[in-house]
Amino acid sequence: MDRKKLLSIIVPVYNECEVIRTFYDRVKKVGDALASLDYEVIFVDDGSCDGSYPILTKLADEDSKIVVVKLSRNFGHQMAITAGMDAARGDAVVIIDADLQDPPEVIPEFVDKWRQGYDVVYGVREKREGEGRLKLLTASAYYRVLRMLTRIDIPIDAGDFRLMARRVVEQLKRLTEKERFVRGLVSWVGFRQMGVVYRRDRRYGGETKYPYGKMIKFALDGITSFSTIPLRLSTWLGYLSSTFAFLYACSVFVQKALGYTVQGWATIMVGVLFLGGVQLICLGIIGEYIGRIYEESKRRPLYIVENVYGQTWTAISAATASEPARQLSNNGKNG
Repeated sequence: MDRKKLLSIIVPVYNECEVIRTFYDRVKKVGDALASLDYEVIFVDDGSCDGSYPILTKLADEDSKIVVVKLSRNFGHQMAITAGMDAARGDAVVIIDADLQDPPEVIPEFVDKWRQGYDVVYGVREKREGEGRLKLLTASAYYRVLRMLTRIDIPIDAGDFRLMARRVVEQLKRLTEKERFVRGLVSWVGFRQMGVVYRRDRRYGGETKYPYGKMIKFALDGITSFSTIPLRLSTWLGYLSSTFAFLYACSVFVQKALGYTVQGWATIMVGVLFLGGVQLICLGIIGEYIGRIYEESKRRPLYIVENVYGQTWTAISAATASEPARQLSNNGKNG
């Protein structure tokens, strides 16, 4: 008899001790209801310092379907997702955050679409509860600007909550860039993709791990990873400033010819500040890209695993595991 297909559920965790148990209960209920599938839940502890890891290991002791990958420090949400994909063994992989804003009860809809032949099924946020107007406005604007700037079709109002078939995950493993924007990478690899509309809930507990500073960095990573238009913008600004300078020079000659002179420093200072501002903007844009080139050139590993804990992990032998899985097993100790 053919084996059941395996669904791997990847859960990045960073200081989520208040919600882990509730999250697990809901995911277990959903997973047990998928009678035609086996499932595993891979919690990736991204350097938590609030007691999340002991809770996760206790859950792993109680449930053999749980694997806990502990990173050596906080590498960031996108790296935690990457570590989870490297550890996942499933025929399909689901990415979901532990804060319960993305409801686990949507996963069966993802699975149904996967069975229909779709390789990527992503969640589209119809409504976002508990988020301020400023965040909603900036997020909506960002996704639309990103779509205009890039050459790939990145879905609007879709986050990392999604299901991916094994062949998509294998292609993502080949992409080793450091400044990662996973939802963009998933769109880049292609295959058959479709969205499922859902209502995003309020955070169940704890605080958001994406304050405005991190959101801005994440937004810049998305734009610079998939678009060179900002570099072209610096060229356009140069042309624009040159045009203004030429027109102003023409006006000076006309004023001289008519006998008018302008006294004072105001006009000069405006011109100097305008050109200086354009130059600094252009240097900043170029610096963003050079900084990313510098980070990529160092060739450091994307993340470091301190420990892998779980009853099922020891069943993965070095002879049958993928290269990333062997690296996980060698870098960390089995629980």
